[in-house]
Amino acid sequence: MKIRFATLLLTLCLVPLASQAAQTARARLDAFAHDLHALRGDFTQTLTDANGRSGQTSQGTVALQAPRQFRWQTKTPYQQLIVADGSHVWTYDPDLEQVTVQAQSLQEAHSPLTVLTDPGRLDKEFKVTELGTRDGLQWLQLSPRDNAQNIQSAQLGFDANGLAEMQFTDRLGAKSVIRFSHWQRNPPMSSALFTFTPPKGADVIGDTSGVPEVHPLGGS
Repeated sequence: MKIRFATLLLTLCLVPLASQAAQTARARLDAFAHDLHALRGDFTQTLTDANGRSGQTSQGTVALQAPRQFRWQTKTPYQQLIVADGSHVWTYDPDLEQVTVQAQSLQEAHSPLTVLTDPGRLDKEFKVTELGTRDGLQWLQLSPRDNAQNIQSAQLGFDANGLAEMQFTDRLGAKSVIRFSHWQRNPPMSSALFTFTPPKGADVIGDTSGVPEVHPLGGS
């Protein structure tokens, strides 16, 4: 179940912190896109399968850097690392001593990972709907216009300080709820956060050919 959601987790990236003065979810989203280069925070994630059975709740950290670099590190109750370097996505499961690698595909390029940092593309890729207030948050729903996308829909919940929660459902009906905290906007970040070298002895599944040298934007 962990690997199944690895690609979908990319849809969480580079999502905005909000202006306290913004009133609607879309206004808060648009306010965030101004001058955003990087983002770092903590997450708590709960998965529910299509039959409504809840899985384990996991916790960890997320680091993002525009336009397409991403690090999602689960620390409890298991360890898993997902790194998107701008060209490939690496998923490392220490317990299995296994690395899975795949290209950051065109499908990912049309996901919220990229369009949320480029509001001009948002309405081209998604049907965007204001959902109003629920549980003290302002909610925005994103429904992909391209039926080939992995997600069926995503909902972003904002409080006065930024993105507080995201809920998304995949095409098979499984649901993920992620709550965010301790956001840092445009922090300095090492380029090592967005590079990955398979550990010695780990099984590598996937195509590693054509992996370019990575030059992250900003940070050190």
